[in-house]
Amino acid sequence: MEERLPPGPRLPRTLQGLRFLATEHRMLERYRRRYGDVFAINVWPFQRLVVVADPAEVKRIFRGDPEELRAGEGNAILEPLLGSESVLLLDGEKHLRRRKLLLPAFHGDRMRVYGELMREIADAEIDAWPLRTEFPVHKAMQRITLRIIIRAVFGVTDAGRARELEELLPEVMDDGQMAMMVPFLQHDFGGHGPWYRSNKAGDRVDALLYDEIARARADGGAERTDILSMIVSGSELTDEQLRDELMTLLVAGHETTATAMSWTVERVLRHPHVRAELAEGNDAYLDCAIKETLRIRPVLSFVMRTLKSPMDVGGYTVPAGNTLGSSILLIHRRADLYPDPYAFRPERFEEDAPDTYTWLPFGGGVRRCLGAAFAGFEMRQVLGQLFRRLDLRAADPRPERPARRAITFVPGKGARVVVEARRPAEQPSLVAA
Repeated sequence: MEERLPPGPRLPRTLQGLRFLATEHRMLERYRRRYGDVFAINVWPFQRLVVVADPAEVKRIFRGDPEELRAGEGNAILEPLLGSESVLLLDGEKHLRRRKLLLPAFHGDRMRVYGELMREIADAEIDAWPLRTEFPVHKAMQRITLRIIIRAVFGVTDAGRARELEELLPEVMDDGQMAMMVPFLQHDFGGHGPWYRSNKAGDRVDALLYDEIARARADGGAERTDILSMIVSGSELTDEQLRDELMTLLVAGHETTATAMSWTVERVLRHPHVRAELAEGNDAYLDCAIKETLRIRPVLSFVMRTLKSPMDVGGYTVPAGNTLGSSILLIHRRADLYPDPYAFRPERFEEDAPDTYTWLPFGGGVRRCLGAAFAGFEMRQVLGQLFRRLDLRAADPRPERPARRAITFVPGKGARVVVEARRPAEQPSLVAA
């Protein structure tokens, strides 16, 4: 059979890349209308990125041979920030072994240990929010998720050490992500620029993380419940491997979760009937609202797989070395899957659980996000407290547009809100996992 490459624009690579960075969502939807559910674009850092928006093809990709569909290679852009031993960058048997080692720390009853801590951190942050003064909730959510990572994942209990990490980690993340997207910036420019600042802060963060790893090894897991101690006690990972996994948990568990919670607040406050349900403590409906937010405002756009051998996708032949990008955005906006797809309707998820191949905020297959259950649990604890305790309104009733932040999409104005009233903190029954 004659090979057929996927269709796509013939614009120069530089122009396609600039359009992708500036208008990714609009660009993808326009090309889907023009070329169909499988098309190719030519953007850095991929040899060719084949965008897939057909659920049947996504299912084939997720269920395909992981030796031939290499997610680690598809995530290579993250290596400067995470390190080469991150589970996100591993492939084949090495990835499966690492995943099997890490997975137990994020599932089952272990998560419930963190519920009280999550609510305590959320309450402390909520108590500091100003009344009747507009502010961006995204920054507040970043503080909450970072503190949860430092306490529940890293196991840091010393207040001074925790404060230092709170100051340093955003600098590593902000400057590191900027340089990650633009290779030209990955130079120190004589002691200036984002790469220099990120690496300088990163050296101090590494020193603190290696010290926490040493403490966890010395404690042997005794009377500790943090995720680091669980991984240390159940594995033979080197300090360097543990450091890369901690950075992975930071990037995957702090930034994305904070953004998802911010989008949930942004969406809920523009739909009074949803806000009213959540003010009553309807935890089941809160879960639906979170799932609908992740559908309509996905934090990430793609689930990547780089091909080791040619593969037929949607009637086209994709050569080895190309990357398949299962499009979270385009799948989530299919009217045949989600009627009136641009409407915010938590009720979509009241009766049916999300389908594995049509609801993709955490990826899928053997590469599904390790921390998906932990992130969902954290969102329910934090947002449950927020909607129970606060009378909130959007600072501007108009929706906020998505804005690019490296590889994620955040509320364009930071999800700006106003607290009209605040109720005292209570300790509600644990929101179900």
